[in-house]
Amino acid sequence: MPAQAQALLLLLLLPLLLLTLPATGSDPVFCFAQYEESTGKCKDLLGRGVSVEDCCLNAGYAFQKPGSNLCMACRLPQWSPWSAWTPCSVTCTEGSQLRHRHCTGWGEQCFPEKVEPGTFQWQLQACEDQPCCPEMGGWSDWGPWAACSVTCSRGIKIRRRACNRPTPKCGGHCIGEAQESEPCDTKQVCPTHGAWAAWGPWGPCSGTCHGGPSAAVERRSRTCSAPEPSTQPPGNPCSGSPYEQRVCTGLPPCPVAGGWGPWGAVSPCPVTCGLGKIQEQRTCDHPVPQHGGPFCVGDGTRTHVCNTAVHCPVNGQWGLWGEWSNCIRPSIKQISCQEIPGQQTRSRICKGRKFDGQRCVGKQQDIRHCYNIQRCFLQGSWSEWSTWGLCIPPCGPNPIRTRQRLCQATLPKFSPTVTMVEGQGEKNVTFWGKPFVQCDVLQGQKVMVEEKRPCLHVPPCKEP
Repeated sequence: MPAQAQALLLLLLLPLLLLTLPATGSDPVFCFAQYEESTGKCKDLLGRGVSVEDCCLNAGYAFQKPGSNLCMACRLPQWSPWSAWTPCSVTCTEGSQLRHRHCTGWGEQCFPEKVEPGTFQWQLQACEDQPCCPEMGGWSDWGPWAACSVTCSRGIKIRRRACNRPTPKCGGHCIGEAQESEPCDTKQVCPTHGAWAAWGPWGPCSGTCHGGPSAAVERRSRTCSAPEPSTQPPGNPCSGSPYEQRVCTGLPPCPVAGGWGPWGAVSPCPVTCGLGKIQEQRTCDHPVPQHGGPFCVGDGTRTHVCNTAVHCPVNGQWGLWGEWSNCIRPSIKQISCQEIPGQQTRSRICKGRKFDGQRCVGKQQDIRHCYNIQRCFLQGSWSEWSTWGLCIPPCGPNPIRTRQRLCQATLPKFSPTVTMVEGQGEKNVTFWGKPFVQCDVLQGQKVMVEEKRPCLHVPPCKEP
């Protein structure tokens, strides 16, 4: 199916349910210096209790209403990226999954739907993590007991069984354990291996100060008595040393706790428009902490919001391209249904430029060469089945998904390129217009055959 036909089909057949939130007013908000496009989150809090108008003096800022988790950008509204699809609503057989996006910005609407900032848009599609559901299995008879786990005293022995009567299917399992154990007694006496008792207390230091001709150390000892190794049968003695020593620590100088010095001068407002952040600093040097004394408690910096009351420049943004004009050739009155190339144009508007912001980069008008097949009679053929579409309505009762076969025109074998002016190279030529297309009747239809199927196990639409 041609890309243009697919795009037109999606626009006609996949409407989206819109859940509209109240428009942002001039109530106090939390103002942030950054809007993160990839996650839709507000970053770098400037201040709270700020009006939206003051916060959005800078179109690069963002705001959040008290009690809401939705971050709104100050720039012209546009749709956020689609979220990831939610997990499938069931783990086996066919289910459904949702994704959403929201209109974020300030002052206008999101296009082409013309909806207010804060509006959520949803899509629903069918999904299948696993084509079948698990079937439980059954256990075989227990096997024989294995040998005792030890060669002296008491241990355990185990036996096993298999999950194969019947074997589980599609990820199923057997309920219960595949192994069980019970005590066993070898009737043999085990040797007792030695183990260290706890360390005794540290003894007196061998010196009275640090830095002398020999290092001052203190010692402690332990005994191999918890338990002692047996003699018959012989047990292993304790491994390691019965003594331990360490360097003595002398009397250190008294620690001195740090104290804050006075707050320094306030820095000038770092921005020339909108809101900024000014900062004061102080140093932990009244006195400086010494000899392990604690550092000053609290922050060494504090910030305040400054307001220049000046609008920041807002760069222009291109609106959507308009429709292509009719395909004509001024020098020839009638070119439809003929291999005579014409021209058509479309244009767009640079919106939202304010306060000496930059103009939109690029062309306002687009021109292309075309063959006019408007209302021409053409033979056609049926397309293959399209992929299944989204579930409609995504948040309403009983959503349905569809797929289609379309009667598609067999386009004339006109030259795909044309040379209009010598020396300027070849230009691509596009077919334009809606022809009258004739296909053999298929399932009683001449234009489109459609198949519908209900979406199953549909999850509810909840604001994230």
